[in-house]
Parts: sequence; C-alpha cells; structure tokens
Amino acid sequence: MVTPLSLRTVDEVLTAHRTLEGAGFEVRRPFPRPGRDLIDPFLLLDEMGPVDLGPGQAKGAPDHPHRGFETVTYVLAGAIEHADSAGNRGSIGPGDVQWMTAGAGVVHSEEPAAAIRQLGGRLHGFQLWVNLPRADKWTPPRYQEISTVDIPEVALDGGVARVVAGTFAGATGPVRTHSPVSYLHLTLQPGAQAGVPIDPDHTAMAYVFGGSGTFPDPAVDGQLVVWHRHSGDAVAIGADDGEAPLEVLVLAGAPLGEPVARHGPFVMSTRAEIIEAVEDYQAGRLGRIAR
Repeated sequence: MVTPLSLRTVDEVLTAHRTLEGAGFEVRRPFPRPGRDLIDPFLLLDEMGPVDLGPGQAKGAPDHPHRGFETVTYVLAGAIEHADSAGNRGSIGPGDVQWMTAGAGVVHSEEPAAAIRQLGGRLHGFQLWVNLPRADKWTPPRYQEISTVDIPEVALDGGVARVVAGTFAGATGPVRTHSPVSYLHLTLQPGAQAGVPIDPDHTAMAYVFGGSGTFPDPAVDGQLVVWHRHSGDAVAIGADDGEAPLEVLVLAGAPLGEPVARHGPFVMSTRAEIIEAVEDYQAGRLGRIAR
C-alpha cells in the first residue's frame, strides 16, 4: 500500500526588491533582506532581467573574490562569459547552468557575452548562492558547466520540469552537490497542477518569474514562496487560469544548521575566517585573472 503524500503549508511569501549588482546591473532579489539573512542552506537568490539592452548597455560582474560557498548561474536568454584566477574560462547560453564551488577561494568574473556588450540583446537568468558545509569550505574551487542538452526534462500533465539538481519523477539532475540540494524549473500551462515530493526535513521554496499560481497560497511574478519545514512531504503548485504559463524555480535543500559569518563575497563560519578571507584577497593570495 502506498502512503499518500501530505502537502506542506506556506510559511511566508516574500516579494523581491530591486537592487544593483556588479558594475551596476539591476536584479530582483527576494532574499537576503532585513529579517531574512538566509534560507538555510541558501544564501541569496537574484533574478537578472529579463531586459533588452542596446549596444554598450550590458553590464556584468568584473573581477571579484568568493570563498566558502557555491554560486549557481542559470541562463534563460543571452549568454554569460566567465573567467577566474585558476585559469578557467567559458561561456553559458540559454538553458545552460554553471555551478561554481568557490571553496577555499577564487577570483571570478561574469560578463555578458562580447556580442551582447557590443550589439545589445536580451538577457535573463538567475544566480543562487548555496552555502557549503563547514567541513567543505576549504575544498579546492570547482566548476560544473552543464549544457542545456544534458539537463533532463520531465513531461507533466500540462507542463514540463527541468531537473538541474536532485531527483524528480525518475529523472536526476547532472549537478553534483556537497549537501542534498534540488533545483527544478517548472513550466505549467494555465490551469495545470503539479506535485513535487520534498524531504520533510528539507527547506523548500519556489520563486515565480512568470504568470501566477497557488502554492496553496497565491503568488505572482517576482514573489518567493517559502514552505514550512516538517509540515508535509510534498508541495502542490497550481497555475492560475489565464493566458500566461506559470514559470517557477523550485529549490530545496538540507539545512546545514551551522554558524554563518558573511561579508560581501565571503561566507564562512566565524568572523575570524572572514577577516582571514579579506586579508588573503587583499594580499593577492586568491590570485588574479590573467588577461
């Protein structure tokens, strides 16, 4: 006999605020914010665009350091070029994912592709920060660049799910994570519904970036739904009736439950480790990007 899933209830719905990042490009950020410094194990979520840029208008994130966590870049439109102090270089385009483990530290840059900087174009994507367990914060930096063709898609009744990380409906995402993390992109046509099993001990949230829906509380474009932990072993997502499909990121992960000290691009466990990170960067011990 199969035990029916129990559905989680909503803890809160956060509306993203607009802020500037990098060299001055605008993002929508549901967290961190006053009163919500993190949603363990997640540290930050930014939506970049969608925006149509003219020649010379595109801005990125020039050389900057990271230590102690992972950055996840998911591109929906346009292309992002990256380089780092370890000599890595690459580009990700529509549907691609870059999962970067900063670990012990790296200097990194992310810029719109040269063609977009010169000629203009459309940009849309996300960056998620995932905390590393304290035992893994000194791991060597690592990149996982995942092509869109390697991300499995699951057909739903009235929609589709892309599985970047974790397992859903028999499909497992290609990303290797340091702690249990699920990253799904769901597209539901108007009126469609989907259920997503979630470990009861895991944090779970959903960010709406197109259309509107119920979780079961209502949420619209630019809002983040955070579900109560331990309130059920699945979440229900329904797209409202209308013309636009519901586009949503569903993120879940095992809370680390460890002390967090953070300062800008550094996320460690103690203030002393933050001071050490700043001093290492200022002394050039994180290296620099060769041009």
